This record gives sequence, structure tokens and C-alpha cells, in this order.
Amino acid sequence: MTDETLADRATLPRPDVTAAEAGDIVQSRYGLSGAITELGSQQDRNYRLDTDERRYVLKICHVAYQTLELEAQNAAIHHLSMKEGAPRVPRVIPSTDGQDIIAVTVRDQTYQVRLLEYLEGEGLTHRKYLPKESVAALGALCARLAQSLADFTHSGLDRSLQWDLRRAGPVAVQLLSAITDSAARDRIAKTMVSAVRRIQPLAPSLRLQAVHHDVTGDNVVSRRDDRGHLVPDGVIDFGDIIRGWLIGDLAVTCASLLHQADGHPFYILPAVKAYHEVYPLTEEELRALWPLVVARAVILVASSEQQISIDPENDYVRGNLELERRIFDTAVSVPFELMEIAVLKAVGIKTAALSTEGWHPLLPEIDPATISFVDLGVQSPHFAAGNWSQADIDWRLLARAAAETGTAATRYGEYRLSRAKLRSATPSSTFTLHSDICLAGGSVVAAPFAGKASWKNHHFILAGEGISLHLDGIEPSLEDEAEVEAGQSIGAVSGEDGSLGGLRVQLSTLQGAEPPLFCAPQEAVAWLELCPSPAALLGPDVNAPKPVSDELYALRLAHLAKPQKNYYEAPLQMERGWKEHMFDVEGRAYLDMLNNVTILGHGHPRLAEAISEQWLRLNTNSRFHYAAIAEFSERLASLAPEGLDAVFLVNSGSEANDLALRLASAHTGSRHMLSLLEAYHGWSVASDAVSTSIADNPQALTTRPDWVHAVLSPNTYRGAFRGSDSTSGYLEAVFEALEAIDVKGEGLAGFIAESVYGNAGGISLPDGYLAAVYGQVRARGGVCIADEVQVGYGRLGHHFWGFEQQGVVPDIITIAKGMGNGHPLGAVITTRAIAESLEKEGYFFSSTGGSPVSCVTGMTVLDIMTDERLQENARDVGDHLKSRLVALIDSYRIVGAVHGMGLYLGLELVRDRTTLEPATEETAAICSRLLDLGVLMQPTGDHLNVLKIKPPLCLTAESADFFVDMLEKVLSEGW
Repeated sequence: MTDETLADRATLPRPDVTAAEAGDIVQSRYGLSGAITELGSQQDRNYRLDTDERRYVLKICHVAYQTLELEAQNAAIHHLSMKEGAPRVPRVIPSTDGQDIIAVTVRDQTYQVRLLEYLEGEGLTHRKYLPKESVAALGALCARLAQSLADFTHSGLDRSLQWDLRRAGPVAVQLLSAITDSAARDRIAKTMVSAVRRIQPLAPSLRLQAVHHDVTGDNVVSRRDDRGHLVPDGVIDFGDIIRGWLIGDLAVTCASLLHQADGHPFYILPAVKAYHEVYPLTEEELRALWPLVVARAVILVASSEQQISIDPENDYVRGNLELERRIFDTAVSVPFELMEIAVLKAVGIKTAALSTEGWHPLLPEIDPATISFVDLGVQSPHFAAGNWSQADIDWRLLARAAAETGTAATRYGEYRLSRAKLRSATPSSTFTLHSDICLAGGSVVAAPFAGKASWKNHHFILAGEGISLHLDGIEPSLEDEAEVEAGQSIGAVSGEDGSLGGLRVQLSTLQGAEPPLFCAPQEAVAWLELCPSPAALLGPDVNAPKPVSDELYALRLAHLAKPQKNYYEAPLQMERGWKEHMFDVEGRAYLDMLNNVTILGHGHPRLAEAISEQWLRLNTNSRFHYAAIAEFSERLASLAPEGLDAVFLVNSGSEANDLALRLASAHTGSRHMLSLLEAYHGWSVASDAVSTSIADNPQALTTRPDWVHAVLSPNTYRGAFRGSDSTSGYLEAVFEALEAIDVKGEGLAGFIAESVYGNAGGISLPDGYLAAVYGQVRARGGVCIADEVQVGYGRLGHHFWGFEQQGVVPDIITIAKGMGNGHPLGAVITTRAIAESLEKEGYFFSSTGGSPVSCVTGMTVLDIMTDERLQENARDVGDHLKSRLVALIDSYRIVGAVHGMGLYLGLELVRDRTTLEPATEETAAICSRLLDLGVLMQPTGDHLNVLKIKPPLCLTAESADFFVDMLEKVLSEGW
């Protein structure tokens, strides 16, 4: 086929065949009828036919495409249908006279027509987000398809096609004339020239075979796995099948993924890795991959621009053009060298290390062993109370160190805490690719290797063979463009004698481009190759220690008992917190929306100072007498309703509930306890016995001791009785249980319940529920225990205690978690009479419960809560947050309800609002996507379908908005 023919094809509009005419074709030639719906296409005209039995696709093609080419498509489909392990493909449906391809004339124009089975499944193109699992699955599918086509041959494969990446350069030249914006045209043309220059030397080594050449989101169909992720398993539309470069096939797939990459080219790497695992690629093919991706991006944009000019009514092309421009912008956003290394690293191929043999000292007057290196990482002792966000903090710390030691430097390969952006949907560029040195002004700087010197705007570059040295803060002693010998002086550090100057040092293998000073953590593996360590110039200590998260996690698994679980399948190593934010070892800031332990927020300096002072003064057990235990006990009693003035101090909520149950038994002489289903009260023997949440213990409903009587959970959203008038139904269940206990004649110890249904996501109990239950329990001599461990202590905003919402007063209050802001501290507050009942069984003692440090911690937490008005903040920010969450119900069917108040909220996710089928797998996937977007969130409830929203009470409205914005991003884009 000639280039002229190819050019003519490129200018063809879609066949002019209406839906009615398409219906006539399938009726007359295939004996079928049904609803006709047009499908999108670049140059064909495609219609879906829905009959009563099944669905089909009618494909109408110009006669400019040879019948031999269509026969090759059909033959490939048949070939794949016979191959074990190949993707699903549609069947070719013959006409009533047995032909796979027919000629049809419509209004004096002849077309070639085929009918194919409609392959069921979901497409990928118009999804704004695909998880890594789906990206990898697409790469694996592309590999399986190519592997299955490796032995397929057909004379119709040897054809000229504008999408054939072997012809990308000439095709681009033909298409560019359609782009009227000269600046855009020049940019696209220069990009193609750069890509072709990198492809040409590799071209002779690239394997040729039959390739689909269009495995994109448009042309695959998918099923959903058990977590709701789309897994491509079928391929359609063989219109671009050719004998072409094998690696070009993968390049097409990778280019298609870039429109979902949110501007991050590394997004394609799971697809590359998965492809290579199925159908291994050569090193030459892998090096050619990214230039081919860029070439494909050019052809996509140029082709669509041309097609719009020819066929302005083509909504399919017009809709795709925005995506294709996004693909192009992402493809050209990074250097070719970076993606080449990233691709090689993704499949485990090592690149040659830079040789520094024979290099001369950069600073000949300074011994690298005398340089002190400043720790500016996440765990640096120099950082506290958010001071890392101060302007120029890194330089000020560096200058201070230099003033003390003479010469100080920052470390290469360090994740800088000062670079961490709060409330960011993407990781910040925290990884350091240079070193800053603070040293005496006037210090001599020499060339470590031979090269050509250039400098502009105080930026000096020494370009050697395959490596460049970039310096800032130098007064060069050379002419611009001067040739320099190794060891030759090139200048001096700026600054007067006796003063301190600053020198920035960076190595780079990039030619003709200035490298970045920092990169995002996920890009570090590639940038390390392009911007190698300056250790040869500044000594080995310039290299920051690498995080050993995987090794530490293996150590945890090896020695920490298995029942102690962690958040997330691949847990992050968190090493710092500040207010409502946590930071991992790579400097990524996460908004903490689930940590109800740190009620004040993380890293509160006033609390840290109080604990430190008391620890230095005294810490012992509570059998000694000291002021703090008396003062804290009085303080807690003053917070409780009148009459509850006896305080026990313990270490946790489990201990507090365990002690409360023991008090009830001791006071009443009975063990029988009434509790609620779906509840959690702790891990000790007694507190676990009254815990019935199957999310925390799958055997909870079958392993309760006979003294525990769990009654129907008063879940007004999904329980047996629903809505505001459900109180009587739930009370009836309680009364039946009480009557059964009465029959035993062994008395009733009491009733334990969270005042707000915390474990179910903060659901408020039905109006009047606790008052009625408390009345019946007390009438039988039992005591009423309010478990306020999760929901009390100001978290609800509108009330300090959860039981206040129900207008009741319990006999025993249990608290923990937030009262110590992470310090192990819990308490039981009760009446003097109930407390003294325990003396029948002996005295009570907790070694560290109520220690001087614990008491000071508790009092300081209360002081800060008062001074910083945190309960009021929980009310105001919580109300704002809840209103925004409630607004999601109107837009997203999966959002069933919003529970709770203040800063104890639950967002319940359901698959069906009528049946309330819990969206368990979706909730887990949503939490995972939120983590990627910088938000810490976990599911709760028996069905694990409720987002438990219980952040530190210092949460700002800005952070609350960021959380909802990210949640809405997930709900709108997918997970």
C-alpha cells in the first residue's frame, strides 16, 4: 500500500449509515431485529443490536480497507478462540447466506459489513481512576493476547496503517497540518522528533509479530473481583491488527493508561511489570517503550485533530480528544531518560553504576571526614511542634551546625520533613537529590573531573563525559564555555573571608536539562540513577540512611504475637504526628480521621513538657501518696453527675470495663449481665464476654458465657426496627431478656452499653431507650454501666458525655482512650456505695494506673481541652463535616446514611438503599484509595461497611473539607 493510499484513508469520515439503515441490514442479511444503538468509532460506523436473546455489534467499514484486512481480523479472532489461556474474544456471526463479510450498498455507497457477538463486560476508558490491580491486569491481558498471537500469520497483516508505530514519524508529518495552533503544532512536532531519535537506534532489535495494537480501555471488557476492582479479561475491535513491533503493542496500552494517571507517568509501571512477567521483553524493547508511548501520544492527538476537521459531528472523537491531550501532556512531562530507567527498574533490570574512579576533591581545603551532616528527615531531633514548616528552617539548622563545627552539610537521599505538604492528594517531593554545604566563604572549589564549564544566573555547570556537576553559591574563576582539567580550580564559595557561605552540589547524567532538587518518593528509584550521590565528593556520610520499613515489618511479624493486627495490608511506617496529621518515613503527610486516642492531636508540646517534667520528678505506683492522684481523682469526679464521686484509675478501656463488670457483680451479688449485640467493650475475659461484635470476633455470637445476655442491637438504620419510632420494638426485646433472667431467680448484675452506638458507626440510640432500660434494670437491683470509652469525653461536641444525649445518669462510667491522648490511662467513676462493694473481694490495685505521670497526663489533657475549646471545636467542625457528608447522599447511591454527632461520625455504605446490602468490599477499597490520597480511614461495624470518622478534636474545618473532597473524589472517580 502506498503512502498516498494511507493518506487518503486518514481523511475518511465514518460511513454515512443511519441507525434505521443499520436495522434494515441486520434484518435483511442476518435475519435479526431489535433495538439499535450507535457505538463510538474513529472511522468505522458501529451499532449495537439488542435482540430478545442476545446482543451483537454491526461493524460498517469503508471499501478503502481491503477485504483481506478484514479477513485477517476474523482469522485472528478464530485463532484466539482456540488458544488456551487467551483472553475472551467475540464470535464472528455469519450472514444468512454463510458469509463472514458482506458488501452492502447504502444510498449508492458500498461498504463492507460484519456482525460480531457483543462481548459482555465493563470497559475502562471513561473511568477516571483505575487501581494498581486493574492497571496490572491490563498489562497482563495485553501480554497474554500477544503471546497467543505469536504464532498467528496472515497475509492481511502486512498493511500500512496510520497507527503502526513503525511509521509514526511520517504519519505525524501528514497529520500535523490539521493542527491550526502553531505553538501546539511545533511542540508536538519537536516531541515526535525526540521520540524518533531514541527509537531509531533500537529499531533493528525490536521483535515483529502479529499484534492487536489497540489494547486500550475502549477495546477491553472486564469483570469485577471480590473487592470491586475491574479485571480486564476480554478483547474486542481487531481493526488495528498488524504485523508490527511487539513492544509497540504494549506502548499503545501504556499510552491509553496515561489519561487516568492524573499526570503521573509512573502509573503505567504495574502494567509493564505484569506484561514482562507473562511475556518477557528484551532490554532493547524495554528501552524503546517510553519513546514509543510518546510517539503514540503524538499520533493520537494529531489524528483526532485531523478527524475533527473532517468529521465535526463525530462526538466519539471529540470526546476522546480531551483524554488524548491529557495523555500527551503526561507523556511529555518527564525526561525520556527517567522513564527508561523506571521501566528497567520495574522489571528488575539493573543499570550500570556511575564510575567515580580518578575523581579529584571538590573542596581540596576541606577533609570530608570533618563535615558534620545535619539530620533533616522525618525523625530528626531538631524538629518538634511543627517548627519544620517555618520558612528556611533547613537553612537555619544548617547554618547553626556550621557555626558550631565549621563545615556542615545536608544529606543526599533524605526524605525532608520540611517538604511535606499537609492536605495533599499526592505525595510531596520530599526526596533530596542534592546536598547543601555551609562553609567558610572563599573556600576553593575544584573540578572533580574534566569537562566544559558554563554558568548563567549564578548557576554553574561542569559538563563531563556522561556526567555533569551543578553548583550554586560559587564565584567562578573561569570564562563561560571554558575547557577544564580534573583538579583545576573553578572558583570559590561566595562570601567574605570569615563569613559563612552556602554551596549547593548536585550530580546529573541528564544532558541539556537542569535536574530537580527534590523528587516524589515513588520516583526516587529512577532519579537516583540520573542524579547520583555526591559521596565521591563529600564522603559516604552524605548519604542519608535508607528506611528499612520492610525489614522492620518482617521483624514485627516474627516477634509480635499474630493476634495483634495492624491497619492496611501493606502498612505504612508512621514516625511523626502533628495535630490531626501523621507522617510516614518518606515525609508523606496523612490526615488522621480515625485516631480517637489522640484527642488533643499528635505531638502536643504542652502535654509532652508536662509528662517530661513529672517523669524527671517522680513516677511510682498509686499506693504511695502524692498530690497528682488526689487532684486528678477530684477533677474526674467533678466532671461526672452528682453522686458519682468515687474514681478508680486504670490503664485502658478494657480494664475499665472489666472493673465495671466486677463492681456490678460485687455490688449485686449476681453475675448476669445484659449487653447489646454488635457491641465491643474490650479484650479482657470479662469485657470480651459482653462484646458481641462479629467484626472484632467472628465467634462472638457462639462463645458467650451463660451469664451474658445479649439483646437486639437498637440500630435504627438497619436493625429489626427502623426510624424514629423504633424505641418500643427494641425495648420489647430487652424486656423479654429481663423476664428470662427473672425466671432463673439468680438476680441481675446490670446492663452495659455504649451511650452512643460507637462500634456501629456512632448511631444514636432510639429516643428514651436508655431511660426505659435503666429503669427496668434498677427495678431488679442491677446497676447501669455507660461505656464512654469511645464516644465520651467531649467528642460528641454537643455533650461531654454520651449518656447526656439520652437524658440519663448511669451508675458507673467507664472512660479511657482520649483521656490520656495516647498515654495508657483509663478510669471508672461510680458511687461510693458501689465502689466500696469491691472490698468484699479484697482491695484493688493497678501498678501504673494512677501513677504520677498518668495523673499529670490526664489533668493536662483536660486543661488543654478547656483552654483550646476542643469540645466546642468538635461541635462546630463536626456539624460542618456532617452537613457535607449528608450532602453526598443525594449524589452517590452507595452512601446510605450518616450517623453520629460532633467528631464521632459514621458514613454507612450500601449496595442497595432498600435492602441495605452492606458494601463491605467497596468500603475496604475506598479506604485503600483514601490512603493513596493522603487520608487515614478504616471501616467499622459488624459488616465493616461504615467509615468510622473519629479524628483528633483539633480537626480544622479546612481538614474536614479536605477529607470530604477526597472522599467525593473517590466516589466520583472509583476505587
